[in-house]
Amino acid sequence: MGEELQEETELVEEVEEVDQVEGAQEGEEGTGEEEAGDADQAAVVAKLKEVQDKEFVEVRLPADVVVEAQQVWTAFVNSASSREAAGEAIYAALFDSAPSLQSLFKTARSVMAMRFMNGLNSIISAATSPSALKVQVETLGFQHLDFEVTVPRVIIFRDAIIDLFAMETGARFTSKAQLGFLALLNYVGGAYIYIRREYAVRIRIINASWRTANNEAADFMDAGAEGGEGESEAGEDQEASEEAAQEKQGETKANQAETARASGTSSGEARNKNNMNMKVP
Repeated sequence: MGEELQEETELVEEVEEVDQVEGAQEGEEGTGEEEAGDADQAAVVAKLKEVQDKEFVEVRLPADVVVEAQQVWTAFVNSASSREAAGEAIYAALFDSAPSLQSLFKTARSVMAMRFMNGLNSIISAATSPSALKVQVETLGFQHLDFEVTVPRVIIFRDAIIDLFAMETGARFTSKAQLGFLALLNYVGGAYIYIRREYAVRIRIINASWRTANNEAADFMDAGAEGGEGESEAGEDQEASEEAAQEKQGETKANQAETARASGTSSGEARNKNNMNMKVP
């Protein structure tokens, strides 16, 4: 009995040791994966300290960096009297730092200010999801195909926005928040350049083909309309000819009737004259 109890105790101890070893291995694997993920995110952030316009892929920023950036954005928006005022502040900061950029935008100032506001809000809100961020930036990139976005202009825009947030939010603008905005704005600017370079030519070809197809369709419709007018004119000519023939036929019948009446009158006069001659002795 004692021997069996001892064997069971040893078996339990062995199972516990195995569980501990497996748990330690899983912990090491989890730690290794986390460390690898952190390393990848750190590499992304380091890469996005500069404008990257040679590729456009999904990026995952460190969660704490994104959270800090989002908190600064919320603080900036709340510090303004309205969203329109926040947009005006962004517009002023941008064009005060680079007045030459104003020539690129033909839209009214109030409209342009709200576009800046809404664009930044959509980008910062999507920063937690790499796929959603890429879709949002791609959408904005297609909307900016007509603008000649360059690396120096991206840097001007980026620095103006970062300086504005630093001034408006003060101590809340931490180093992580600054790093987050630096990475996001460089990512967006590089994507704009990439999309314009890679897709603009294709879109122009599609637009040209579409215009050609529309012009051919318009020519076909015009030709059909002209053919319809020709058929209509031919039908009108035929109707006129038929009416003329009917009128002519009616005139002929009238002449024949008149001739017949004239002949009958002449015959009656001749008979009356003969009768009178026969009565005279």
